[in-house]
Amino acid sequence: MSNPEVLESLAADAVALGERAPRAVLGIAGCPGAGKSTLVQRLLERIGQLRGAGWAAHIPMDGFHLSDDQLRRLGRLGRKGAPDTFDAAGYAHLLQRARRETAADVYAPGFDRTLEQPLAAALVVHPTARLVITEGNYLLLGSADWPRARQAMDEVWFVSADDQIRTAWLVSRHVEFGKSPDAARAWVTAVDQRNAELVSPTATAADRVIVNGAQGWAIPA
Repeated sequence: MSNPEVLESLAADAVALGERAPRAVLGIAGCPGAGKSTLVQRLLERIGQLRGAGWAAHIPMDGFHLSDDQLRRLGRLGRKGAPDTFDAAGYAHLLQRARRETAADVYAPGFDRTLEQPLAAALVVHPTARLVITEGNYLLLGSADWPRARQAMDEVWFVSADDQIRTAWLVSRHVEFGKSPDAARAWVTAVDQRNAELVSPTATAADRVIVNGAQGWAIPA
């Protein structure tokens, strides 16, 4: 399949998932830098074209980053982005609420890449939403409170990408948001790659694997 065909197929499957229940939750997992957020953005745009604005909503896992103040208190600021630098229990609880509470607005935190901080109530799931899409590294992790979050999702798709392409993109992103090239490479090696090594094996628990390569999105046979 070419990239447009794959996106069309994925959007159709996501819509079908949302139509099977009053509200469904679709998770998009993958290693840091694999292209999860890009896929979610394109899915939301295409679903909006197919079903109208407000039919699908977005709750990113990144909104549940602990603040830098909390990470300093816990001694974890130097590895921000690791599984225990998120409020996994709060994330699971909000996904459960979003799935269950369909008659009123449900507010969700976002994440400001410039500030590198979560933003309270930056996003909202309206009653019109039939599908909530959430993305993050640890949706399929089997430790701590992460399985509770997985239980709130109807399906989880895993985005896989070539390690060289993925790490190059991560370095570029860290530079874009303020790190020097040397500091960006050091962070990717010490933090992002360690997190990727935790996440990569969880692909076997996904309902579907999507490959993000040089030729665009592909669904392995």
